[in-house]
Amino acid sequence: MLAGCEEKLSTLHPAGPAAAAVAELWWVMLAGGTLIFLFVMALLALAFRRNGGGGGSARTWIVGLGLIFPVTVLAALLFWGLALGERHLGAGQGPATLVQAEARQWAWTFRYPSLGLPPAEDVLTIPAGQPVDVEITSTDVIHSFWVPRLAGKLDAIPGHVNVLRLQADAPGEYHGLGAEFSGEGYLHSRFTVRALAPADWNAFLTGAPP
Repeated sequence: MLAGCEEKLSTLHPAGPAAAAVAELWWVMLAGGTLIFLFVMALLALAFRRNGGGGGSARTWIVGLGLIFPVTVLAALLFWGLALGERHLGAGQGPATLVQAEARQWAWTFRYPSLGLPPAEDVLTIPAGQPVDVEITSTDVIHSFWVPRLAGKLDAIPGHVNVLRLQADAPGEYHGLGAEFSGEGYLHSRFTVRALAPADWNAFLTGAPP
């Protein structure tokens, strides 16, 4: 269980705006779930009180807490989640560097169609502090592109292209993995996103090694 707290693959240590939206959703749902749980436990304790007075009519409890309360909570969560999801995806919202991610059993090939750079295996290089649109697809089975500290998951589907926007706030290396069972070797379907500072990115564009 403690292995899930490892920072390099933790969604709770976001390093970009898309991942921050995911972390925000997690914390809000945790806080909300905790409050609702405590509220329900308080109602349960109240129900077991032998001498409790004036608990209200059954109609009030059924309609108020059995219908209105859950519908209100779920509707608020739905609309807020949809708005947050738009922030998370972000593709097409303003200019961004375009890269392509092609999955296969069990590796990733990254291409830079607009930059004239050679493809790279299992290492995606991006500019730090700038949005990047990743066109994700697969050559064989369904995989899932996931860099926990930069963005949420998005499936790589044969014959189809999904687009995910990610951004690294600071230079560094961020660990990614194919988070979808795609055969016995899927545990080794790992890759690295290398975010470069402006000077290093400009050097990379000229063909210099990052």
